[in-house]
Amino acid sequence: MTNYLELPGGKIAYDDTEGDGPLVVCTPGLGDTRQSYRHLRPLLTAAGYRVVTMDLRGEGESTAIWDDYSTPAVAADILALVRHLDAGPAILVSNSYTGGPSFLVAAEAPELFAALVMFGPFARKQPAPSAFVKVATWFVSHLTAGWMTYWSALFPTRKPDDFAAAKKALSANLKEPGRMAALRGMLASDQAPGEAAAPGVECPVLVVMGTKDSDFKNPRAEGELVAALPKNGRLEMIDDAGHYAHVEMPAESAAVVLPFLAQVRGA
Repeated sequence: MTNYLELPGGKIAYDDTEGDGPLVVCTPGLGDTRQSYRHLRPLLTAAGYRVVTMDLRGEGESTAIWDDYSTPAVAADILALVRHLDAGPAILVSNSYTGGPSFLVAAEAPELFAALVMFGPFARKQPAPSAFVKVATWFVSHLTAGWMTYWSALFPTRKPDDFAAAKKALSANLKEPGRMAALRGMLASDQAPGEAAAPGVECPVLVVMGTKDSDFKNPRAEGELVAALPKNGRLEMIDDAGHYAHVEMPAESAAVVLPFLAQVRGA
C-alpha cells in the first residue's frame, strides 16, 4: 500500500516494509520510480532490515508539479521523510541523481544517518557537456520515447525478467502531466551543493559502480573521486553492471552492500 508524506509543496509517495530491523531508505534516480528497488528490497528485508522506498518529487506517485527540483529541494524531502519515520539512524541508499542529496542530508543531520550506499552516483559537479551531449539531453528530456530509449540502454549486460512490464509502467508514468518537466528540472540541477557538503559527512559511505556504467567515461575513476569526498568512503565495483546495478544485478549488489551494512551495525 502506498503511503504519503504531506509537505508544503505536495505529497511524497513511499512504501514501507515495516518491522523492527534497522531502517533502510532507498531513493531512485531522476526519471525513475521507487519500483527500481523491487529486486533489491526483498534481499534487504530477508537480511533483517526495514526497507522504505520513496518516489522523488515529480516522480512515480508523488505530486507531479513542484516549484523546485534542485538537489537541495530533493534533499529536504529525504530529510523530512527520515524525520517522519522516526526510526533511529537510517541507512540511505541512493542511485544516480540522489547521490548529491545524500551527501547534503548526511552532512546537515548526521545524527539521523548511520551510513550511505550510493549506486552510480552523480554527486559532484560534472564537466561542461559537449554540443552533442546537449542535443542528446534535449531529446531524452523532452520526449518520453527519448528518455525510455536512453533508460533502456543503461542495462548493458542483463535485463530483469520483468523488464518489459517495468518499461511500460515507467513510460506510462512519465506521460502524466508534469513528469517530464520534473525530469528536466533535475537534469538542469547542479550537483555542486552535494560535493561541497561531502567533506562534512561523518558516517561510512559505500559507492557502488558498474564497470559498464555508460553515464561516466570512466566509472572506476568517477567512483574513486566520489568515494574520496567524504571522510569515510570506499568504492566497490560490480563487473559488467551498468548504471542501475541494483536492478540489473541485485544479487551481486546485495553481495557488496550487505557485508558493508553488517560492518556498520557492528560498529
